[in-house]
Amino acid sequence: MKFWQSITWAETDQLCDIARLAEELGFEGVIGADHAFYPETLVPAYPYSDTGFPPQTADSEYPDMWVSCAAMAAVTTALKFVCGIYVLPIRNPLEVAKQAATLSILSQGRFILGVGTGWMKEEFDVYGVDFATRGPRTDEMIEVMRRAWRGEMFDYHGAHFDIPRIRVNPAPASAVPIYFGGAAPVALRRAAREGDGFISAGNTPEEVPPLMAELARMRGEFGREDRPFETIVGLYAPPELDLLREMEDAGMTSGVHLPFHFAFEGPSTFDRKRGLMEEFAEKTLRHFR
Repeated sequence: MKFWQSITWAETDQLCDIARLAEELGFEGVIGADHAFYPETLVPAYPYSDTGFPPQTADSEYPDMWVSCAAMAAVTTALKFVCGIYVLPIRNPLEVAKQAATLSILSQGRFILGVGTGWMKEEFDVYGVDFATRGPRTDEMIEVMRRAWRGEMFDYHGAHFDIPRIRVNPAPASAVPIYFGGAAPVALRRAAREGDGFISAGNTPEEVPPLMAELARMRGEFGREDRPFETIVGLYAPPELDLLREMEDAGMTSGVHLPFHFAFEGPSTFDRKRGLMEEFAEKTLRHFR
């Protein structure tokens, strides 16, 4: 099993130091998060809490994924980067394709595009994008981006995007891996049908085996069971070695070291983060190398 260090809500000016340390300690990569903004008035529609409100607040930092990943890639050599998840359908597919291709080239293939359809309607309203069609829009965006990454002239004519013959250059050496997030059945099917991996929003140990089994079943349904497929899961449980090995046997390929915000109940210095990461590396990470 591999492990990713969460950098969600971490202080932006500490990200490069965190990335250097994560690489030094043997983490597979760092996993961040994305929102364009936090609205003053928010309808409680967050699907992963009983209240409908998310764990972040207006004070939570969401640095731009492209800039922050590029900065961290510049100070590391092996560490990988993924966003869990990037709110894809409020963006333009050609812009995302060019950004992802550029970052893939500059990081020598260490960038993974983690995407989801989003839940915060307020973001879509401000961006002028129809919230109700975010699923089909996402599906079209994936097709457009993968065509763009071939580095050839292409055109696309769909319900949401109409693109004449164009070429997007530079192109990555190979298609940028795409991991999908989400817990709804439609999200799982999208991950199984189109994804190179799946990013969980967080699960209890009891939920993991049936979730992994369902993804495997769906991937078999789409004839994709023999392709590489990563599953990044944040466990709602202490990282006990026997439990992690049980989850690995169930099909979970990567775990997540919790966001620093939860460990320290708010902002923290890099030195405090260092201590937490070193403790995790000693107690957990080294047993799976």
